[in-house]
Order: sequence, then C-alpha cells, then structure tokens
Amino acid sequence: MDIKVISQTETRIRFVVSNASPSLVNSLRRCLMTEIPKMAIELVEFHLGPIMDEEGNEYESVSPLFDEIIAHRLGLVPVPTDLSLYVPKDECVCGGEGCPNCTIMYSINKKGPCEVYSGDMEPLGPPELRIKDELIPIVKLGPGQALLAYASAELGTAKRHAKWQVVSGAGYRYYPTIEIDPARCDSGGTCIKACPRGVLAKEDGIVKVVDLESCILCKSCFEVCELNAIKLSGSDSKFIFEFETDGSLSALDTLKEALKILTQKFEEFRENISALEA
Repeated sequence: MDIKVISQTETRIRFVVSNASPSLVNSLRRCLMTEIPKMAIELVEFHLGPIMDEEGNEYESVSPLFDEIIAHRLGLVPVPTDLSLYVPKDECVCGGEGCPNCTIMYSINKKGPCEVYSGDMEPLGPPELRIKDELIPIVKLGPGQALLAYASAELGTAKRHAKWQVVSGAGYRYYPTIEIDPARCDSGGTCIKACPRGVLAKEDGIVKVVDLESCILCKSCFEVCELNAIKLSGSDSKFIFEFETDGSLSALDTLKEALKILTQKFEEFRENISALEA
C-alpha cells in the first residue's frame, strides 16, 4: 500500500492510496474511526457549597445544568494529545491512581454572571495542554452562581466511548479515470457545464481534464454527452481518502498512528496463523 498526500491542514488531510484493495482501505477507515487513542475528560470533581472571591462576595457553587450534563460536555471537549508522552491508565506504573504519565488535570473557576467556555479549562501543567478550541460553550452562569471543578483526562479509544473518537468524516472513493475521444468530441462544452466539481475545462478550444482528483464519478458529463465521447471508470486498487480530526491530534499524526496500529494488528494476525500451521 502506497500513500501520497494531496493536501493537508492541521485537522484535515486528503491523500491517494494505491496498490491496495477495498477491504484494506476500509480497514484503514475503521481503524481511524475506532482505534486511535486520545486524551478525554473522564472524571470531574465539583466543589459544593459557598465560594468567596477576593472582594468578599459570596457565590453558590451551582449552575442551571445538572453536574452530570456539565461533566458530559467537558468529556466531549477535544484535549490536546501527545501520544509519545502518555500511556493508558491501566498500563501506567502508578497502578491507575493517576499521575503525569497517564493523566492531565484541568481546573475551572468561574463566577457569574458569565458564560463558561472550553478556554476556561486551565491545565495544571505546561501551557501547551491548553484547549485549542477555546469557544466551545459549557454552561451559562447567572448572578451569584459559580463553577469550581477539577477535571482529569486519560487515554482511551472510540471503541470504549465516542468522546475518545479522534476522526470524523472519514471516507474514500475509487480513483477516477476519464478518457475523452478527440475523434468524437465536438468541444461544445456541455460536459464542462454539467460537471459539479470543475473537473473539465476548455483549453486551446479542446475539452480537457484539468482536475482529475476532484472527480466523484457522478457521470454527469457522460450523461449529457450525446456523442459518447467520454468514458469514466474507477480503479479498485487506487483510492482517494480524506478525513478530519477534532483537533486533539493533527491529521498527519493521526494517519501515522493508524498505519502503525494496522501494521501491528496484521503482524499479530500473521503470527497467530503461523502458530496454527506449526
């Protein structure tokens, strides 16, 4: 399997997979959706009772939402994850008690009236642990209300809960092949107007393919061509793949991790088959 990146940003990537089968590419998709580990809030401790500010004003540690709902919202906030620094809690030397090797701690201390956002989650650690998307709404506090809580994040995968799902919108399609017969094509341009993705254009009076990888094989150009000058097909060994992440991991790092996990699984499968044959 060969991979060529077409375009990428911090959270989105688009690439071509060649020398592969549909089943293999689908394995990559499933791995991206369920097997990539990331940090997410698992435990939230709320302070109960009155809270005093620096000026002596008293607030009650309550909010319009149940604590369970706030904890659920915090769990869905994308937490920055460096997979080289953290291990699963059940594999940590701390025995699952929680330590800097397996846990990230955040604190929230807000007094109303105000709106609490994900950016109000202060990391108890280096600044690079701050939530990147700072405008995710958590709760709106009224006068006299306050939110004082501590939240701990740990590694997990989407197989356990959706809050650990890194990737969304993962999909692939067959790599297109478009052939235009110059002997039949009258360069009228009807197919150019019919294409919804701008794949075709007229150059030097001739209809040509100018953006092949944007083709989605909708066959709109083929259907409007009355001269049967266009042929379309999709390769079953070459695919265009794209996905985006929630920002906890970069798209490129997520792809590398998925390929690493798949390699490990295939190797384990090979060893198991070899053991059966022995």
